[in-house]
Amino acid sequence: MNIGSRPSHRKAGDRSKSSVRAIGWVFGWAQARHTLPAWYGIGSALEQWVGGDATRLQKLQDLYQNWPYFRALLSNTEMALYKADIATAEEYSELCLSDKTRQRVFGMIREEHQRTSQYTLQVSNMDSLLDDIEPLALSLMRRDPYLDPLNHIQIKLLKRYRDESLTDEQREIWLDPLLRSINAIAAGMRNTG
Repeated sequence: MNIGSRPSHRKAGDRSKSSVRAIGWVFGWAQARHTLPAWYGIGSALEQWVGGDATRLQKLQDLYQNWPYFRALLSNTEMALYKADIATAEEYSELCLSDKTRQRVFGMIREEHQRTSQYTLQVSNMDSLLDDIEPLALSLMRRDPYLDPLNHIQIKLLKRYRDESLTDEQREIWLDPLLRSINAIAAGMRNTG
């Protein structure tokens, strides 16, 4: 599927993981309601730097109030965390063929989401995500009743399309609806990557 302005791989004919451009990577995480590339690791970095020291947390709070770059970084992180839907993301993780891998990887994602949310709120002195941008919070909240069913439909379509007990012809029936679900979710997510 053409989802970017550039080819999906850096080198023609090189289909290795190291050749993949970020466009598809970021797009995929957005489709599955993780938005992971926008926030993963930020909570761990903040936690490590603070190290339980209240004066270091206060320094970050001062930076948030007085340095537009840091405030923009955390505001973007906050929006990405709000757009993530961990319950839906977990449903996508169930598509993983290895239950052991799924539990390990999704466990790390869930923990980092919680950590990043916690530290973003502490540094910004807010009680909940997007408290400082209520119109955006309202807009994003209003889209969920439309996006949630699309994600559930897409998960079903992915399962059907990946069903190896079906013939290629039977599986092909599910491709067009699957591609349409990708476009629908991308439209609903707005900035998908």
